Amino acid sequence: MTNSLLRFAPRGPTLLIVGVLAGLAFPALAEAIRPAMAASIFVIVLGTLLRVNAADFIRTLRQPRFSALLPAMVMLVCPVLVGAAAHLTGVGPELALAMVLAVCAPPSGGTAAVARMLGLDATIPLAVTLLSMALAPLSVPLLAAWFAGIAFDPVELALRLFVLTAGAAGVALLLRQCASATLERHAGLVDGLVLAALLIFATSTMAGVRAQIEAEPMAALVCVIIAFACNLALQGLGAALLPGTLAERLGIGLILGNRNVGLVWSALGASTSPTMALFFAATQFPIYMTPRLIAFLIRWATPEKAVS
Repeated sequence: MTNSLLRFAPRGPTLLIVGVLAGLAFPALAEAIRPAMAASIFVIVLGTLLRVNAADFIRTLRQPRFSALLPAMVMLVCPVLVGAAAHLTGVGPELALAMVLAVCAPPSGGTAAVARMLGLDATIPLAVTLLSMALAPLSVPLLAAWFAGIAFDPVELALRLFVLTAGAAGVALLLRQCASATLERHAGLVDGLVLAALLIFATSTMAGVRAQIEAEPMAALVCVIIAFACNLALQGLGAALLPGTLAERLGIGLILGNRNVGLVWSALGASTSPTMALFFAATQFPIYMTPRLIAFLIRWATPEKAVS
């Protein structure tokens, strides 16, 4: 088991696509593992925390561009830009609302783990993700109310975020104190477990999506196209935002583009319309497929780096 995880970990970007396609091809499989979605998110965050150097993390937090500028861009500026674009293109009120709410979400919990798979520094994605999650209980309800008059329960949202981040951080701190040497020896196994959790999450997000696509194929196609356009536009904005190497800028783009849409989706509950649910599901495709594109760009720009 351990050797298998270590062997497949470097091929993470490709395997994430396999997870999404497996969930589409086998709806029963996606439904069966959907209850494990919350646990998989916890493992993703925990594994990433275990693999990030504490000194590097603190150093990152001391840089205003990462501790203030990027979280503000992620949680405030991007939703406003997407809302303006939706209004100008006239996509329809429900779809426009879904677009804004999707971008109100903090970065995906697996962003730092994906960055590691791509050979990028995972410290910045992790720092920005955690800071964005801390901001989400305030920014998401305010933006949702401002854009469409939707009332979120900020306490419920804050509780979900607290359980996810503080719980994983507490376990990671305990493991680092009690078994730091063991963690260092088995770092590759931690990466493999994170990959397994990402695959479970990717597959489970496709639960019910195939039925939605079959029921409304044209609407589903429009949602997928818009989801890719929105994700790639935000990744491009992130890549252009700060100076650095191509790999570093692509890592910033990953933070802006890939969002934890499931968090907002679950917070909406019964308020989610069929159109909004279809778009939220469509956002999962670029989240799990663009890392393969980023791997190709990194390999093209730096041939000495082989990202599988």
